[in-house]
Amino acid sequence: MSAPLLLKGFEVELYTGRADGTVVGCSAEAAAALEGFVTEPDCRNLEYITPPDADYARQLQLLLEPRQRLRRWLASRQLTLLPGSTLSLGDSQRFERSDPANPYHGYIEATYGTKVVTASVHINLGLTAGHGLEPMTSLFAGLRLMRCEASLLLALSASSPFLDGVVTAAHSQRWLQFPLTPAEVPLFLDHQHYISWMGEQLALGTMQNVRHLWTSVRPNGDNRPHDLNRLEIRICDLVTDPLVLLAITAFAELRLQQLMREPERYDPLQASSLDPSQLAALADANDRAAARSSLDATVMHWRNGAPIQARDWLAQELADLAPLAEELGLTRVLAPLQGVLNQGNQAMSWLAGHQAGLSIPTLLNQTVEAMASQEAELLEAIATDGVPGPLG
Repeated sequence: MSAPLLLKGFEVELYTGRADGTVVGCSAEAAAALEGFVTEPDCRNLEYITPPDADYARQLQLLLEPRQRLRRWLASRQLTLLPGSTLSLGDSQRFERSDPANPYHGYIEATYGTKVVTASVHINLGLTAGHGLEPMTSLFAGLRLMRCEASLLLALSASSPFLDGVVTAAHSQRWLQFPLTPAEVPLFLDHQHYISWMGEQLALGTMQNVRHLWTSVRPNGDNRPHDLNRLEIRICDLVTDPLVLLAITAFAELRLQQLMREPERYDPLQASSLDPSQLAALADANDRAAARSSLDATVMHWRNGAPIQARDWLAQELADLAPLAEELGLTRVLAPLQGVLNQGNQAMSWLAGHQAGLSIPTLLNQTVEAMASQEAELLEAIATDGVPGPLG
């Protein structure tokens, strides 16, 4: 009997605008009109959340259904959903408040400005027990592994090479500009370490509340820092292709499944030659390297600090994961990652197109159309077969 799949869910942030990539904010109106959508401090993007479900085919439906409702609402206003994780065509000089009366939004604008006006996808994975481990032991071991491999997830998902109508020096401009808070976060040794550290940060004022931990991966639950039931991967840029998003999620889940089976091999606290402070510094440096060059980045492996290209590290892990993926029925879910490794992520595709002479509005328009076409095809497959071919 194979292990059960983990509960999973997504927090998806999207920009709205015109088909040429011009961002047009309407989140307050959309959230008021559509169930399940919430505003961000800036009105140019909005968010929806999928409920927890372990099944990947079901999560595909949960990802698509809100987007279709939003698309119909936007179409009546000659607007659409936009790809990318930064204000590709601007204007990053101006903050556009979604709720001028909200004091927290005022704090965000005054403190961070448009550095936080980005779109991303957060992946939540339920991790409360497994293979004899105590719930919090399992969760914090998982956090350590995901923290040390977060750069690989960013390398797969990078989709923000443009800002204000120009090419930046990064594949994920979003991650380079986003204000990580607090500036330094340790590799949590256990639940009590996390509780004590959170209390210290709140007392110091480096965090405004328990949600104000903006890092690559964090614990999540209904009563933080005490009641925790999942880890939240926050580093990924927006992944507009839902099949690639599910593949990235399957990669993370399979790594966690390996960890729960053999913590002595996969928990960096046990399996690395580096100490916790060195691991935290390595993880942060890897994240910055992946933000700059994604799959082409040279990063440092957490086991021993040795340099390795992110693409090669991912290829090694995918080969190692293949038997477990087959056992858990995730081989087809995982398959799109090979295409990303071979052909590049969204940022790399856009940069290649721009190098070939295509304008940023043209590239964005092509992706806007591809997004809509793919969603229509997936929805037709679901309506016809019940389970879409790529996940069936």
